[in-house]
Amino acid sequence: MVRDVTDLYEEFGEERLPPGQRKTEAFPVLSKSGTPEFDPESWEFTVTGAVEDGLSFTWDEFRDLPGETQRQDFHCVTGWSKFDCEFTGVPFPELADRAGVREDAVHVMFYGMDDYTTDLPLEDCMTDEVLLAWGYDGDDLPPDHGGPLRVVTPQKYAYKGSKWVTGVEFLTEPERGYWEKRGYSRTADPWNEERYS
Repeated sequence: MVRDVTDLYEEFGEERLPPGQRKTEAFPVLSKSGTPEFDPESWEFTVTGAVEDGLSFTWDEFRDLPGETQRQDFHCVTGWSKFDCEFTGVPFPELADRAGVREDAVHVMFYGMDDYTTDLPLEDCMTDEVLLAWGYDGDDLPPDHGGPLRVVTPQKYAYKGSKWVTGVEFLTEPERGYWEKRGYSRTADPWNEERYS
């Protein structure tokens, strides 16, 4: 079963296509460097920081977590949007609930296999539409699109969705991720065109 969340834009703007974006049928590949190698035997996903219980998952354990398939839109900060992507994965609140997020947690840092980092306020993560996705359009997520696991954030520009993600850290103070340190917006709202700080 696929849950359609493409009406999410109604919370942020009047048009499904955010201003300054062009719709594309392609799915361009963008990353800060090359595609890292994935070894399912050594791969580990961790949940750390301001939580009651730190978590660690092997690849098989992560794939066994409760998940779902959602139809989402995908907005790149460089100006293109792809509608009706079907991502399969674990909703962010599932991990947060398992770890027991402390009351003093306010921010989340995501870590990728390629040393990429990106940050979001905790409140922006605590929605089922923020997925840790391992599937795309009925198949495994391709490596160049962040497989085995990436974060998708349909309410944000896609640089907020770390590719090749291997961990999340709950923070008690905001910190800046890779692109945020280089002048990109910390809020990244496509409907307000928050591309740069």
